[in-house]
Amino acid sequence: MVPNDPTIQLSILQKRHGSPLAGKPGQEKTLKLVKQDFQWSGMTKFIKDYVSSCQQCSRKNNIHHKKLGLLKPLPIPNGPCIFLSMDFITQLPLSNSFNSILVIVDRFSKIAVFIPTMSSIISPDLAHLFIKNIFSRHGLPSRILKISRDLSISYDPETDGQTESVNQILEQYLCMYGSYHQDDWNTWLNLAKFGYNNFDNSSTKQLPCFTVYGRDPQFDSVQITQENPAVKVSTKIQSVQQDVKRELEAAINQFKRYEDKSRGIPPDFNPGDMV
Repeated sequence: MVPNDPTIQLSILQKRHGSPLAGKPGQEKTLKLVKQDFQWSGMTKFIKDYVSSCQQCSRKNNIHHKKLGLLKPLPIPNGPCIFLSMDFITQLPLSNSFNSILVIVDRFSKIAVFIPTMSSIISPDLAHLFIKNIFSRHGLPSRILKISRDLSISYDPETDGQTESVNQILEQYLCMYGSYHQDDWNTWLNLAKFGYNNFDNSSTKQLPCFTVYGRDPQFDSVQITQENPAVKVSTKIQSVQQDVKRELEAAINQFKRYEDKSRGIPPDFNPGDMV
């Protein structure tokens, strides 16, 4: 029976937990090693506290608890082209002197723009591309999410899921229609944009192009006449955008419920706490 002396107890733990012969085992294994030869009052709690405070163990052990922090979805915009997300696809084969694609997606309508560029682009040139392709058509957005340079086109849901999923669709399109050497991809970007913006979006249940413009894009030159087209289009756009907002809220709530199953509520820390 070990006396109630922390110095002696620590000396035992340093040998049964910290020495190379012990190999810094976890709490239960350390407890079993100590119990082989020693006993003292409050030993279990003392050992668990000691092992949990071991900095080397904290650094080497994998974290097995849930990811801390419940999902906090981004706010839903009130209309198109208010909140955009941007991403770079880089390290592509040279195509007409371009090696990257700037992907811009509207978080409300999901309408997308694919712009060929260079990975070495600097801020003034990026601003010029933005003015030419976005500002000149839709004005200045209230918010832009995530400007980054991804080294591949592969899907990564841990980053910005919206632009990453669009990247995946764009990759599939370019693989299907581009040349064998993949050196003509820049010539397909406008057609890829047309095709993507004419896809029914899984979140909004609408075509991105229809959400913004109130009509489906035409594939041929057939003319379809309507009575009071401006009035009908305006009313249709308002109705569609209300539906889009409801669908986005439902999709976000569903995704949050799914994500929160694998997440835990973060603990509250106070000044002086050991973390």
